[in-house]
Amino acid sequence: MQAPAVLLMAVIFLLNFTGRVILAPLLPTVEADLGITHAQAGMFFLFLSAGYLTAMTGAGYVSARLTHRRTVILSFALLGLATMAVSGAPGLNGMRLGLFAMGLGAGLYLPSAIATITSLVSRPHWGKAISIHELAPNVSFFSVPLLGELLLRSLSWRSILFRFGVVTFLSSGLYALLGRGGRFAGEPPAPAVVWRFLKDPMLWIVLVLFIMGVAITLGVFTMLPLYLVSTRGLSEAWANFLVGLSRGACPLLALVAGWAADRFGVRRTLVVTLTLSGITVALVGLAPDSWIALAVIIQPTVAVGFFPAGFTALSTLGDARTRGTAVSLVVPMAFVIGGGGIPWFLGLCGDLGAFDLGFVWVGVLTLAGAATALLYKPQHTA
Repeated sequence: MQAPAVLLMAVIFLLNFTGRVILAPLLPTVEADLGITHAQAGMFFLFLSAGYLTAMTGAGYVSARLTHRRTVILSFALLGLATMAVSGAPGLNGMRLGLFAMGLGAGLYLPSAIATITSLVSRPHWGKAISIHELAPNVSFFSVPLLGELLLRSLSWRSILFRFGVVTFLSSGLYALLGRGGRFAGEPPAPAVVWRFLKDPMLWIVLVLFIMGVAITLGVFTMLPLYLVSTRGLSEAWANFLVGLSRGACPLLALVAGWAADRFGVRRTLVVTLTLSGITVALVGLAPDSWIALAVIIQPTVAVGFFPAGFTALSTLGDARTRGTAVSLVVPMAFVIGGGGIPWFLGLCGDLGAFDLGFVWVGVLTLAGAATALLYKPQHTA
């Protein structure tokens, strides 16, 4: 297995994913500074996800002209510039436009990353390679709340975003110097290829699974600090510390989940992960205040198991040249609904005085996703 190349992609994916969640620990401060509602705050992630959808839908055209390698470089340059723009946006509309641009930059990355990794690694090791790549979001989930709270002690939220944008922009040069693989063109989403996928029931099953996988990880994470501060009465510092602490074991558990997907099978891993996740997400809303810390800590340790198995399932939907199209069809819609719609829904519940109930409903929907996972049938492609 090409471990150094996969590890480098995991490192830059850490920056990519951090760009999509960096607002989460800053959200109580941003909300107070701008004087906006919970739903308006949650809508920030909807705009970011909309940009993500737009970019991933057209990612095949971009990689077909630039190659996957150059698409990754472009992705980080755009993400960095857009983040710097958000940091200086004077008002709400400017921030929304900047967040949409951040989504554009972030969305170009994943199809080319999956195509690159699965071309470097043999099929029997896909689960392990993808689990290494998936260390990035889990490290980000752990580090961003803690780092955000630490930086807020001396910097404004705008200064934090600006500095992150600079680092992200510079990372495009790092990958240009050290990145391996991806020196081949992507497959643009030709109508015939898209239509073939749209007729495949497995695509729709995997889409439902990814919506719930994103909801229980990214969707819950983005609104959890705001929920803990506004509804559960925690201080912002304690809320961010607790959310970060709860993700501490996730990087190791992601590796275990990749091994489990290879050892026990993708479908079984998905069913177990989504079932337990549905229960634990609901517990975040149902637990009394004295038990909320325990509920917050348990929830992500289960949810982290989804993505190694989920991306392995997604990678079997096409061959090496069309796999990027499958990713471009499934992942952006999952992030718009699970990573954009769910935060908006939770924020709306908060405005209606039912923040707790919002988490319960997300848990119920996740259990429905677990039932859908029973219908998944692995496909074997080269």
